[in-house]
Amino acid sequence: MDSGERGNEAPATRWTPSTIYPDMWVDPDGDPRETSVGTADERGALLESLRRFRLTVEMKCAGLDAGQMARRSVPPSTMSLLGLVRHMAEDERHFRRMAGEDSPRIYRTAEDRDGDWNGAIADPSVVAEAWDRWRAEKELTDRFIAGFADLGTRTGEAPLREILVAQIGEYARHCGHADLLRERIDGRVGQ
Repeated sequence: MDSGERGNEAPATRWTPSTIYPDMWVDPDGDPRETSVGTADERGALLESLRRFRLTVEMKCAGLDAGQMARRSVPPSTMSLLGLVRHMAEDERHFRRMAGEDSPRIYRTAEDRDGDWNGAIADPSVVAEAWDRWRAEKELTDRFIAGFADLGTRTGEAPLREILVAQIGEYARHCGHADLLRERIDGRVGQ
């Protein structure tokens, strides 16, 4: 989503339904995750991978209302797409915390380690807040990364490169969860 856009859901209008495959968000040749821009270096490749996974999270949530966003997977799991958006906002912040920045937790507390998932309730204001928080946190992460010319810079627990690769892995893992969650909501498997 463009940094200036705000709303309580992923932008359904950003992607037009596929005319080729009814269970996909867009026709394969119109997928916004695919670009003709090549990545000439390691930084470009890693940031492009992060961009694609972030877009996938948005696509998997596109067009859903608050109830659908908060729908749990399978009991006793507390996993939902809304919880996933909240969790990824928390992980964007965790990225910077691992890199040595003072970034207190957003949803998790000592009393509720799963506050990102547990607080994901079917309320439009909770959905709007989650999207706003996620967008703000990823913008802060992007600015943080841009401040380092060398991904080998050790900034806290590990070199920035390792932290970035871990963040990409976290998105990849949760995009798989998002596939299953969305399919359970409306049968849509997307791409």
